[in-house]
Amino acid sequence: MAELARTELFDLHVELGGKMVPFAGYEMPVQYPMGVMKEHLHTRQAAGLFDVGHMGQVLLHPKTDMDALIAGLEAMMPVAVAGVAEGRQRYGLFTNDTGGIIDDLMFANRGDHLFVVVNAGCKEGDIAHMAQHLADVATVAPVTDRALLALQGPGAEDAISGMIHSVMAMRFMDVITAHSVFGELWISRSGYTGEDGFEISVPNAGAVGLAKALLAHPSVAPIGLGARDSLRLEAGLCLYGHDMDTSITPVEANLGWAIQKSRRTGGERAGGFPGADTILAQLDNGPTKLRVGLLPDGRAPMREGVELFDAATGGSAIGRVTSGGFGPTVDCPIAMGFVPPALAATGTQLWGEVRGKRLPVTVASLPFRPSTFKR
Repeated sequence: MAELARTELFDLHVELGGKMVPFAGYEMPVQYPMGVMKEHLHTRQAAGLFDVGHMGQVLLHPKTDMDALIAGLEAMMPVAVAGVAEGRQRYGLFTNDTGGIIDDLMFANRGDHLFVVVNAGCKEGDIAHMAQHLADVATVAPVTDRALLALQGPGAEDAISGMIHSVMAMRFMDVITAHSVFGELWISRSGYTGEDGFEISVPNAGAVGLAKALLAHPSVAPIGLGARDSLRLEAGLCLYGHDMDTSITPVEANLGWAIQKSRRTGGERAGGFPGADTILAQLDNGPTKLRVGLLPDGRAPMREGVELFDAATGGSAIGRVTSGGFGPTVDCPIAMGFVPPALAATGTQLWGEVRGKRLPVTVASLPFRPSTFKR
């Protein structure tokens, strides 16, 4: 078994009482003494600090010019890379030749280069994928000397603006570079909780100092992976390897909103990405399965893997749950899963089979709780 890696904040997590568990090849805190439920609610009500240093940070420097790099990256995904202004970032998706999702990511235009953040479990494959497909147009440079923190919640701006005043002018998906006593910070106004907040790339040497400075603010508490998962589930956000993978297309994952008109049929740069035939056909004609929100009756959660049926007895499974748990803010069990489009309308009654017993579950609109991004 490979030895688990540690982020720059490992010792701080232990000092704070974090319960460390294996995650994506790293030792990461699943919770702190406050507990998952209170950590979740604290993030919604104040501000939570997350260590996301296990994720992959990558710099793409053009070999010739930015236009060639932008075109090269755009050829790897159905998302428009051209048109993302300097100082802005966008959600992206690498797809394979059958339209399946290799990974989802964030990419930012930083003027003379692009900055990409990919999922921890996919980062080695993603870096190799970019190195292969961008070989003629870019230098692909994994960032190994920086940590990554996420500060999320309605108190996030107040907590960081005392150190970095310029964050107050940022809107959702803006990116800036800011100087600080902890080194040069790369800050985006984004996150994975449905809350306003920031993701902050900081030099390794300044990571602990920055984390402690943020935690010294009365509204900020450390938050672990458990609450990170329940927060993103309430926000209706996909988790790679669960709600999307190489067998699921962006359209099936209900991520069609991420595919701009310019890349769709009839658009000025339609197609030209891996799996375009499949993805464009699904955009035009509909997929055979679709990710939906699900509200189980009662108080018992329906977890990943629960099979879904369109009748209380008999018949074959018509879908399955891919993420499920309890939503502390909405105070009820919530889940997401895949069903045929004919059964995807909000209010549709389905049944989930839990330990051999079918229990009612209702299709719900996503997100379960409205997002509070600063537009």
